[in-house]
Amino acid sequence: MDFLPIFVNVKGRLCLVVGGGEVAHRKASVLLDAGAVVKAVAPEFSGAFAGFPGIECIAEHFQHSHLEGAALVIAATDDSAVNQDVSQQARARSIPVNVVDNPDLCTFIIPSIMDRSPLMVAFSSGGASPVLARMLRGKLESMIPQGYGRLTAFCARLRDTVKARITNPPMRRIFWENVLEGAIAEKVLVGDEAGAEAMLLGQLENENAKQCGEVYLVGAGPGDPDLLTFRALRLMQKADVVVYDNLVSKPIVEMTRRDATRIFVGKKRGNHTMAQEEINELLVRLSKEGKRVLRLKGGDPFIFGRGGEEIETLAEHGILFQIVPGITAASGVSTYAGIPLTHRDFAQSCIFVTGHLKDGSMNLDWDALARPNQTIVVYMGLHGLETLCAELVGHGLPGNTPAAIVQQGTLQNQRVITGTLATLPNIAQTEKLQAPTLIIIGGVVTLREKLAWFNPDKSEASAGELSGGQSA
Repeated sequence: MDFLPIFVNVKGRLCLVVGGGEVAHRKASVLLDAGAVVKAVAPEFSGAFAGFPGIECIAEHFQHSHLEGAALVIAATDDSAVNQDVSQQARARSIPVNVVDNPDLCTFIIPSIMDRSPLMVAFSSGGASPVLARMLRGKLESMIPQGYGRLTAFCARLRDTVKARITNPPMRRIFWENVLEGAIAEKVLVGDEAGAEAMLLGQLENENAKQCGEVYLVGAGPGDPDLLTFRALRLMQKADVVVYDNLVSKPIVEMTRRDATRIFVGKKRGNHTMAQEEINELLVRLSKEGKRVLRLKGGDPFIFGRGGEEIETLAEHGILFQIVPGITAASGVSTYAGIPLTHRDFAQSCIFVTGHLKDGSMNLDWDALARPNQTIVVYMGLHGLETLCAELVGHGLPGNTPAAIVQQGTLQNQRVITGTLATLPNIAQTEKLQAPTLIIIGGVVTLREKLAWFNPDKSEASAGELSGGQSA
């Protein structure tokens, strides 16, 4: 990030605004709302300043002495030389300075603010696009009503009471989240604070306030964070511990609560950070400690994600759990590759298989796979690609059956390699493909040339005419 987002206490402190126009007045008003003692300096002032209480207006050209005693300075003039001088002099005195619309001269910037005092939300683009920041603020304005200010004050008033009754921080966090997502918050928002307080105190008296832990088994989808469900996002912000796989993209992991403990249990071929049985035991242990555990898995947890095995263990131990489906790789990756899984002209059915069984073999039902007019989607099949293609041809599929491999599907570094059952193994070796990949086999692959819509911002590579494949 270019700027560290912080909130500064300026109550009762002198803040200087250099400038007398509309922009300067707007900045002075924000400082005044924050409780600052505001002094404005300019040769002349616009009508907005006239009679405005609380702002000391000094009709002079800026002088270095005006900085004396200032805790913060904002320059909002249309004179670049003056703005430069204000910035240099403030920096020399270690006074935080903002020069409007000139990030290079700033030591801090003023975000677009949504005020639900005491709740404050700030939006900033780091000076890159203030208009975009204001647009995003406008979108959120309609989602967070004014009543959230009352709700924040209500929580502040009862915070010490709750803290005294529930001394365990994780349990206290769970209590507050249940308050803010339930009937108590609704009562505050409609103005019944007395009723809300009575209900909250009643819950504190209830021993059930000390809740046991829970596991959220959440599908993270194929990689693009935009493909997460709303429910997944909500639970990602509630969890105390995040247990995540290798196939969960970094941007998605970063969307979990920042203060949550993160435990990586990813598996790569020949390199298992933690055995599946150990993962199962970890989920049980953490939940029994009273924690809310987010088990974050790539794709959908019930499609080649071993989610069933983990839930079986939780159920045996009486652990509460929720399951949130995700967009499985077959659906998400094929869509981003421009390859429909079914099509009236090519495939009336689709079958998903994994190319890596529990015993490490690729012992599949080849006769069922090698049927015409269907699409085959193979998860984790890159290592056994040569065997896969040979067996399908040996069981009746033509060698010129179209096939594709998608690497890092839905992400900006997505690659799509196309060929046939006869040519794909050599193409994959030439292109040095690496997991995670998804293999799609069938006539629908030929539609990619027309339907490819996702073009990541990178130079396109080609497998070349000699190899018989295409790379995009």
